[in-house]
Amino acid sequence: MREKLDWYRPLKEGEKSEFVVDLNAIPEGFLQGESIAPRLENATLKAELGHATWKFLHTMMSRFPDEPSKDDRMALETFVHLFARLYPCGQCAKHFRGLLVEYPPQTSSRNAAAGWLCFMHNIVNEKVHKPLFDCSKIGDFYDCGCGDDKKKEGVEGVEGVKEVEGSEGGKGSESAQAEEPDIELHKH
Repeated sequence: MREKLDWYRPLKEGEKSEFVVDLNAIPEGFLQGESIAPRLENATLKAELGHATWKFLHTMMSRFPDEPSKDDRMALETFVHLFARLYPCGQCAKHFRGLLVEYPPQTSSRNAAAGWLCFMHNIVNEKVHKPLFDCSKIGDFYDCGCGDDKKKEGVEGVEGVKEVEGSEGGKGSESAQAEEPDIELHKH
């Protein structure tokens, strides 16, 4: 039998979701708990997981609304914090949760979210001795191929940078020292 969670409520007539989560009723500490997964020892699997994860996250940020609603913003913040608990590499999740304390998700716009994630990615790259990415070129590498809402004059992404169809996470790109994104990161 399923446990009843008081922060779920049934769908009301006219609502599109199967269920609705009242994020204000989520128990305190739920989003900031410890990692659920243990340390991931297999270096090859860890690298593959990392590459796929960054591609997913950057693509998600590139599709975030330019002018998100309060609900959109709360959904992204909640996702990021739950992601940091559920990530299948416990050591990686712990490191990312530590970064979230210093640099909470920036959700005021697509550019803010994409710039924040690029900044976070560069912190991780620096820790693992990888080249830093030029965050002003983030749109060049994370095109979802969705195309239906792109401008007729050209394909534009984050920061209005033209995207390269079919590119993958910066492979074959020149590495450049990243400058801090064009957003204000709030350090706690």
